[in-house]
Amino acid sequence: MNYKKTTLKNGLRIITAPMKDTNTATVVVMVGVGSRYETEKEAGLSHFIEHMFFKGTEKRPEALMISEELDAIGGEFNAFTSKDRTAYYAKVDSRHMEVALDVVSDIYLNSKIDAQEIEKEKGTILQEVNMREDNPMRLVGEVFEELLYSPNNLGRDVIGYKKTIESFKRKDFTNFMKRFYVSSDTVICVAGKFDEKKIISLVKKYFFAMLDGKKPQIKKVVEVQKRPEVKIKFKKTDQTHLILGNRAYHENHKDRFAVSLMSIILGGNMSSRLFLEVREKRGLAYYVRAGVDSYEDCGYTATQAGVEHKNLEETIRVILQEYKKMATERVSEKELANAKNYIKGKSVMGLESSDEVAMFFIDQEIKRDKVMTIEDILAKFDKVTTSDILRVAGDIFQEKSLNLAIIGPHKNESKLKNLLKL
Repeated sequence: MNYKKTTLKNGLRIITAPMKDTNTATVVVMVGVGSRYETEKEAGLSHFIEHMFFKGTEKRPEALMISEELDAIGGEFNAFTSKDRTAYYAKVDSRHMEVALDVVSDIYLNSKIDAQEIEKEKGTILQEVNMREDNPMRLVGEVFEELLYSPNNLGRDVIGYKKTIESFKRKDFTNFMKRFYVSSDTVICVAGKFDEKKIISLVKKYFFAMLDGKKPQIKKVVEVQKRPEVKIKFKKTDQTHLILGNRAYHENHKDRFAVSLMSIILGGNMSSRLFLEVREKRGLAYYVRAGVDSYEDCGYTATQAGVEHKNLEETIRVILQEYKKMATERVSEKELANAKNYIKGKSVMGLESSDEVAMFFIDQEIKRDKVMTIEDILAKFDKVTTSDILRVAGDIFQEKSLNLAIIGPHKNESKLKNLLKL
């Protein structure tokens, strides 16, 4: 899989990834800023800006004109905001690539951020806050990161607070965008079937006048945990949702490939250890999964499950047993080989579509020290040994760095904290 990187004089980066065997094309514009760059008073502003970009531009003054233009060509379009990046994208029949690029660049560069639309959109976002509160399976992730990282901004939910959402004025949006929506921290990626020379020329035409600036630095997470910690969000739910995990490595750490393979063996698929022990053997959960998440300065590996309230303690014990086993006993060569093949298979299937290819490259350009092809990445995974898995598991799965987040009708933190022993 080949790609080309072009950097304009204003620092804007363009990634082009032509694909022969597709009739679609995807354009993504991503800026390396998200909720962790906000002050406490700005909490939720990055996400609110994402909403406002679809409310009208000078060229397309109404929201309907934006959606109608892309709907008329059968396009898929959306945006997302995370803690460290925000992206806007459209995927279309490759014959309409120029339309997609025109629309996405227009909303990114020329959104009106109308004061009346801001007031209307507040109601929509407040309902989104309520919707998230009603989804404990998703919300428990925010409780876990709050436990790990608060009072750092990384421990705050992307959507912000109701009080901040209600307080925002137009100047808050424009000031934030002047500070952060700068050319040197913006990347455009186009993947799929297109004329590469023509697309690069069009991107230059649209973005050449975009202003640069110095992006403020994040306040880095300081990790000084000395004992296991528990955070409970009391809620009368039908099921207890939990995340139990440990602090791990930042997103460019040399051992990130070993940690990913370890998490697959532990709980990454239906033949993983935790799936078999928690679900198949004991019937404690419908869903149980382990995974890794990482940021510029920190990261973690964790297991999430939904269980009957009465089975919470047993589930915690089973997960901890598997953590201890992973840290003290070498995984088999077969398990490691299966995990490597699982990643290879998922990677090949995932990168069949232009939108996945675009996100693959643009995420790396924003977050990694250097962009790697899928072949480069799979070669890194192939080099991981059972000794590497044992070493990183022993480093990560330590009692002092255990963290447990729970949503459900529970109150006794000290009792649960006493269970966190390895």
